[in-house]
Amino acid sequence: MNQEKQKGLIQSLAEKANLEPKQFELTIRQTVMPANHTNEQLAAFLMVAKKYDLDPILQEIYAFPSRGGIKPIVSVDGWMTLINRHPDFDGMTFEDALDDVGNLISVTCKMYRKDRNHPVEVTEYMKECKRDTEPWKKWPARMLRHKASIQAARYAFGFAGIYDPDEAERISEVEAEVLPDFIDEEKDMFYDLIEKAD
Repeated sequence: MNQEKQKGLIQSLAEKANLEPKQFELTIRQTVMPANHTNEQLAAFLMVAKKYDLDPILQEIYAFPSRGGIKPIVSVDGWMTLINRHPDFDGMTFEDALDDVGNLISVTCKMYRKDRNHPVEVTEYMKECKRDTEPWKKWPARMLRHKASIQAARYAFGFAGIYDPDEAERISEVEAEVLPDFIDEEKDMFYDLIEKAD
């Protein structure tokens, strides 16, 4: 994105926030962007914020470092904003499944659309989702409800290219484990090609 278009993007978002463009850009760079981000990463992040009409200053969306780039992370509040203001949203319900002693096994979210006869139904399972993090230890039912509602919203409304904070952490963990092996494999393939060329 050229600087002229980036300035226009910053200006339009700054106007919405009732800030001067320079102040808006500085605020975004210092509060929701990772250190050492590029102008292109800032532009990409702001394009996603504008597309989904999410406010980075209210922490509805922020940037998460990933593989030398960024991923746009939408907070739970941001997801609820997206869901509630969608013109076809017609409510959602949750159903918890418990085992014999009352432990939560899964949460099902039914997302209703005004233009469909049947709800979109998504079930998230504690066994698959629970992590050894503070939020999951303190509020496992709430976290699982969030996961179910976000996945149901994706299916119901086609939200793409955005992640929830828990997903970002999972992606980061996988990249840390898989990427070094991938790089080693790429090097090996490169050296094999060089040897064959000689």
